[in-house]
Amino acid sequence: MRCPQLCFNHVLPIAILAISTLCPSPDNGGLPSIFAAVTQDPQGADHPQVVPADPVTHRRTGLFNGKSIPYEVTAGTLPVVDEQGKTSAELFYVYYRQLDIPESERRPLTFSFNGGPGSSSVWMHLGYTSPRKLKIDPEGFPIQPFGVVDNPDSILDVTDLVYVDPVNTGFSRPATGVDAAQFFGVQNDITYLAAWIERFVSIHGRWRSPLFLKGESYGTTRVAGLSQRLQQAHRLFVDGVMLVSPTEMGVERADIVKTALLLPHYTATAWYHQQLVPELQQQDLEQILPEVEQFALEQYLPALARGNSLPVERQQAIASAVARFAGVTPTFVQNHNLMVPISAWRKELLREQRLTVGRLDARYRGIDRDAAGSVYDYDPAMSAWNQAFTPAINHYLREELQFNPSIPYNIFGSVSPWDRSGDRTAESLRRSMAENPWLKVLVQSGYYDGGTDYFSAKYTLWNMDRSGQLADRMFFKAYRSGHMMYLRAEDMPTSNQHLREFILDAIPTENDPARYSLNQ
Repeated sequence: MRCPQLCFNHVLPIAILAISTLCPSPDNGGLPSIFAAVTQDPQGADHPQVVPADPVTHRRTGLFNGKSIPYEVTAGTLPVVDEQGKTSAELFYVYYRQLDIPESERRPLTFSFNGGPGSSSVWMHLGYTSPRKLKIDPEGFPIQPFGVVDNPDSILDVTDLVYVDPVNTGFSRPATGVDAAQFFGVQNDITYLAAWIERFVSIHGRWRSPLFLKGESYGTTRVAGLSQRLQQAHRLFVDGVMLVSPTEMGVERADIVKTALLLPHYTATAWYHQQLVPELQQQDLEQILPEVEQFALEQYLPALARGNSLPVERQQAIASAVARFAGVTPTFVQNHNLMVPISAWRKELLREQRLTVGRLDARYRGIDRDAAGSVYDYDPAMSAWNQAFTPAINHYLREELQFNPSIPYNIFGSVSPWDRSGDRTAESLRRSMAENPWLKVLVQSGYYDGGTDYFSAKYTLWNMDRSGQLADRMFFKAYRSGHMMYLRAEDMPTSNQHLREFILDAIPTENDPARYSLNQ
């Protein structure tokens, strides 16, 4: 049932799907672009001349959520237009649209982004929700030959999908002579993408379509900000925001808070690698975690706040308890003055086996040059994913969809320096929810994600809406996976089903007014 609300004008929504993987954004010098000639921007960086590629369209049929669905897939570019009406960039997109349905303009529309912030949309595109998905083993590890297969769990049965690559990622590039820096920043990014979305909606006649936002990792920062920008500047009101592996989104927290919130992730990872003491190891993971969460908030955090004023006996007791939950020794915890750094812990947990654990998915193990030191050589999770996704997206776009420009596809693009000032995007989302009584939020997190850990995601939700007045429109789901929980075969159908149910529930009922009641 919907809450009655104060009456106000509301444009029927469209669904935005944005994701992001929280991963480094290395300089991709020499990676391809969809455009031809290369010129210098005012800062001296190489940028291709903007020459949009003609879109290509194919009609296909697939079995999604048990339904045979005819659909159309289009790969192409659409310009970013500045205030003077000039093209400042070309954005590459892939658009999936279900065919043969009545009132297609009322069907939900989902825009999918990755984050990084310099990441293309490949992860969500081939990993999670589209009609085609990456070929991987049941736990998400690469297998050969690389490529894609049909995705029976795709949410195309409930929403059309648009996967978008922001500037300098995928096949998207700034125009000749345009300073790329104007696109690189929290608010810059939100501003031009919101305008681009409105342009796409107008061109494709989707103003009556329901709208949702979904972001992964930095993509949660992006879509949280987009929810407010779309409402305020473009009068596109959002029905649901889906946050996958969310960032802090501008919710401030001290170092001691960050440290305490990581403890449940340490426990989950230690349990997975069988490093906990027997009485904990023999329990199911979800039996253990509530105890660890309570300890982290009610004992560990207050102890950290005391600093050197904490009595020695209490320091030793806390160190022993943290070590027990984190799968390490009390000495290791005490040597770090109870403030266990996650980088050192990743190296320490399996040190006796000369192995490290992954950042974005701690189920993955890595081998360093040596077993000494406090920082691993590389993230074994990211290495595995890059190995599979890069050839797959190139094969899919160039050979299957026959969109084959004579330039490379930037999995990661150079977006440095990124202006992170003005990141109050959790507050932007809260205000969007306050202004729009139809708007709901879903969070999806993986227990083994050490880049954007699940307990910190809960903390963000709690502190985004401290009054609790919006809590009945916020939902949280956790999975026994990492940053991209959908790469695990057991979680793929479940996580997609949670998205599907959320979208269907968040679409406003016909003739249901958007207003709050006085006794709300």
